[in-house]
Amino acid sequence: MAENSQAAQIASKWRKKRGSLIMALHEIQGVKGYIDWQDAMDVSREMNIPLARIYEVLTFYNFFKLEAPGKAVISVCTGTACYLKGNDKVLEKFKSELGINEGESTADKMFHLQSVRCVGCCGLAPVCVVNGKTYGRMTPEAVPGILDEWRQAFKEE
Repeated sequence: MAENSQAAQIASKWRKKRGSLIMALHEIQGVKGYIDWQDAMDVSREMNIPLARIYEVLTFYNFFKLEAPGKAVISVCTGTACYLKGNDKVLEKFKSELGINEGESTADKMFHLQSVRCVGCCGLAPVCVVNGKTYGRMTPEAVPGILDEWRQAFKEE
């Protein structure tokens, strides 16, 4: 079964391209949302790369997720403009409302919280992005409403 996994198929496609480990891992995560132990073993086998090297890459770059993220990925911008306009307080409010830290998901896997360096919307600072939807001029007071909006959206699915 492992030989036919999506991760194995993707790794096989990248196998002969020099220096393509990161590209293969990006593609796997793009399909699945994260890279688990079995995916890493499949990549190791298909690309003939030691498993230790793959884990070195997966744990060095904070882009890669080793566990399934929540359904709503909350990205709080911590770039200079957003930080100067108080997004650190917004991040703290998300943490307290959700009961999780950066890089974690809620127990029900509904929300995943992460900080990012810049989302490119400095004119709207401070900014957060939830599953691609941008929220500008954020305040800590806006956090509960955003969480309720996404809870409601998931109820309607």
